[in-house]
Amino acid sequence: MSTSATPTSIVCTGLGFTWPDGSPVLEDFQLAVGPGRTGLIGVNGSGKSTLLKLIAGELTPTAGSVKVAGEVGYLPQHAPLDTGLRVDQALGIAAARAALHAIESGDAHEEHFTAIGDDWDVEERARATLDQLGLHGIDLDRTIGEISGGESVLLRLAALLLRRPDVLLLDEPTNNLDRAARQRLYAAVAGWSGVLVVVSHDRELLELVDRIADLRGGEIHWYGGNFSAYEQALAVEQEAAERMVRVAEADVHRQKRELADAHVKLARRVRYGNKMTANKREPKIIMNERKREAQVSAGKHRIMHTERLKEARERLDEAAEAVRDDDEIRIDLPHTAVPPGRTVLTLRALQARYGARADLEVRGPERIALTGRNGSGKTTLLRTVAGELPPEAGTAGTHVPYRFLPQRLEVLDDALTVVENVARFAPDATNNRIRARLARFLFKGARADQQAGTLSGGERFRASLAALMLAEPAPQLLMLDEPTNNLDMASVRRLVTALESYEGALMVVSHDLTFLRELGITRWLALEDGELTDIEPL
Repeated sequence: MSTSATPTSIVCTGLGFTWPDGSPVLEDFQLAVGPGRTGLIGVNGSGKSTLLKLIAGELTPTAGSVKVAGEVGYLPQHAPLDTGLRVDQALGIAAARAALHAIESGDAHEEHFTAIGDDWDVEERARATLDQLGLHGIDLDRTIGEISGGESVLLRLAALLLRRPDVLLLDEPTNNLDRAARQRLYAAVAGWSGVLVVVSHDRELLELVDRIADLRGGEIHWYGGNFSAYEQALAVEQEAAERMVRVAEADVHRQKRELADAHVKLARRVRYGNKMTANKREPKIIMNERKREAQVSAGKHRIMHTERLKEARERLDEAAEAVRDDDEIRIDLPHTAVPPGRTVLTLRALQARYGARADLEVRGPERIALTGRNGSGKTTLLRTVAGELPPEAGTAGTHVPYRFLPQRLEVLDDALTVVENVARFAPDATNNRIRARLARFLFKGARADQQAGTLSGGERFRASLAALMLAEPAPQLLMLDEPTNNLDMASVRRLVTALESYEGALMVVSHDLTFLRELGITRWLALEDGELTDIEPL
């Protein structure tokens, strides 16, 4: 890590960015980040990844400026490495390494010394960094095509650590990492001493940060401490906001009453004046003057109360804006219930592709977590059980209606609307019935008529889940493959809420321990070395 008298920092001033189609992402955006670890959170589509790209120089602002003191290292969410590259090329040390080997062979040309600079221990540092991230067995001459997807993420991180940047930007770094790889990335983040900004929905990772930056409504809302501290602060903030709403609502009701009272008083005065005029108890000129004064006075009171009511409503609107809109999925799925003794799934000497072997019996509404390293065959096993892949040997017997939600959310037809997609899974349901049930998945009114291809990541997941859970016959076994990948925290909470209502058997592949614990997992399985075994709860 380079050192200087002035702390490294990120400063965004009046930053604006608009996509070529005219869709704005950020407008007059302000940000200042100093040393330490910052967790950048926000709902899907709020602009987190775009902001990181702007800071990294991957995108050009349409307005304002971004200034970064020092060198930037950026790990994007989706940037697969060229499978033909060698590991040393991916690490950015191939030239220095080749120069070292040339000098060791007796070639003392000046360009070799220039290529090395002060980096005479580059191979040792590279291997130490790979070891730190758990990539012990990866040779520097190995090609990228020979390593797993999770290892390639850690390899890209190793390349950044070797460069020793002043500012490190990580975008959803734990997506697709298994449990062991996540732990190593957590250690690297915990040991980082410069400026770090990480976009993540991984709550374990966010426990390691010094502050939370919540990108909401085009602005950053700062919270000191880690994610637990953020949740506590947010709860206090929301309690205060809801209290202000109650006070504002009471004020609106009071102003409405007073305005109604003013109308009643005016009506009484008019009736009294008319009565006096009819009875001619006073001179006409006096009665007319009193009538005029009463009308003026009543008019002033009416205007005053109307203005007060308007101000009270404005205060209510302002108070309501401070309350976060965290709509939750509320569904009732009685037809998914499975009796405790009912056999749901039977695997007998099942041999899936790539060597995974499984013997398993699932009875009743068990909630099963399927764990294991990347590449151990978890997804392949689920796809085999779901009938998408043929087994190499053995049998997989499903004894109840089931549905499988793959990691890539391939169940939707992008050309169809949300309503039309659900109708594919429930062809006998009426349009009104589908819409009523979709409303419980937060697709209300025109939202249910959106084309699937236009949905955000969180919306697409909700639509996919709705299509499966509202299918006919109702699924009594639901299999989910990494369901929280690419979901923001609000979407993860909604998923947990939806699955709380599900009464069937559940089998979930996930590396997100917090999510699995919130689901109330009753049985933990591990797929290691080609064998499926029951393990103690994680």
